[in-house]
Parts: sequence; C-alpha cells; structure tokens
Amino acid sequence: MQPAYRLQAATGIHRGDRQYQQDQVMLMAHPYVHGCLLGVLADGMGGRSGGRKASDQVMLTARQLFERFEPGKEDCTALLESIVHESHMVIRLTAISAEQEPHSTIAAFVLLPQGRCHWVHSGDSRIYHYQGATMVHRTKDHSYVQSLVDRGELTEFEAHVHPKFNILLGCLGTEAEPPMSHHVIEHVHPGTTLMACSDGVWHYYTAEELGTVLNALTPREATEFLIDKARVRAQGGGDNLSLVVLKLEALEPVTA
Repeated sequence: MQPAYRLQAATGIHRGDRQYQQDQVMLMAHPYVHGCLLGVLADGMGGRSGGRKASDQVMLTARQLFERFEPGKEDCTALLESIVHESHMVIRLTAISAEQEPHSTIAAFVLLPQGRCHWVHSGDSRIYHYQGATMVHRTKDHSYVQSLVDRGELTEFEAHVHPKFNILLGCLGTEAEPPMSHHVIEHVHPGTTLMACSDGVWHYYTAEELGTVLNALTPREATEFLIDKARVRAQGGGDNLSLVVLKLEALEPVTA
C-alpha cells in the first residue's frame, strides 16, 4: 500500500573554517525497491588526507552494501551493523599507508517502504527525530561529556558548552571495536522529520531551535539556513559542517 505521505529531502555540506573538508554525506534511493532510502553521514578525522579517506570509505561501503540489500528478506539492523563493521575494518587497513591515523564517525538511517526506520551511529555525529517542531528522540554521543551527563555529573546544557565536548570515547578506525547504538522508529508519519548532522552543525543549536527551523522550512531551505547560521555563530572558528534532512509531508487528498 502506498504510504500517505510524500518525501522531501536535501543534503548540505560546507568546509566551514577548516582548511580541508573531511565530512561526507549521502542520501541514496534503493536501486530497485521504491520507497527505500539510505541516509549516511561521516565526519572524518586524521590529518590532511586521513580523515577524508576515512569518510570516503564509509560512503563507499554504505553504497555497496545498500545496493545489495534486499529489504523484504534481510534484516535492516544487520545491514547497518555491517556498514559500521566493514567501514571500520577498511579504515584500519587504510591507516597502514595514511600519514596520520584515519578515523570517522557515522550516523546512518534506512527508511523502509512500509514506513519503518532504522538508524545506527558511532561517535558524535547525531540523528534527530522530530514530529512537527517537537523532538521525539535523538542519538546520544559516544563522548566524554555524554558519559558525564549519563552519570549525573553534567546537565545537557553544561555538556553542550563544555570545552571538552568533542572528545570521543570511540568511533570507526580506532584500535578498539567502535561503539554502536541502534534505534528503530516503528512507523513514521506525516510531519516526521529526520536529520543527521555532524558536530559542526549541532554544536551551535539547541534542540528547540533545530525543531523550529526544520518544521518551518523545506529540507533545502533548512540545510542552507542551518549551515549559514552556524557559520555566523562559529565566529571564524567553525568545523566542517554536513547534514541530511528527510521530511515527510501529508499527501493532498485527491478530489474527483
């Protein structure tokens, strides 16, 4: 049965105030299953070329595995786990020839034709789920300050402005296995918005601000606005910025 919504989507990416672009982002429709989409974002780290090699590898691995994925037969969680593990292994191999240790975060989601959505993340790139302007859920960073929040030693606001907010406890390409967190939205609805973004974006906004922007604007307008405003707020010290926005809108009723 055709879902009672239409999809609007956009990606955005900007080098920010950094010398090199190490973020990568992709939004991809399944090659033969209508209504099945993959969104994936990677924030690479590791010198002039190491970080970009790492994020490029995440994109390549995600594309290859998604193209072979059979939504009606295979488990979506297993697909996302495979993307994380295989990206991690190849990034580790890349480290042999890279000038510095290549690492990357990942934030990836798959929307299935029946309206179910699976996501996975590792590191501090985030995925947000909004219904209208209200945040329903978001990922928890695999970071030092998030561990302090979980132990009750910091509030969410204190973590957001903490000077060590960007210290990770794990990601892809490290010696240890990457941390991995899953989430499932059983059914998306008209008014649902999903956004994956790097810390170069989310660090400059509250959850309420993001919800207001995503609810009021189209995905293309939202990506442009959020990048532009984050650039202003960074005051010349901003990181690479990347995001992917997927918005579900109600279909207009058909009149006879």
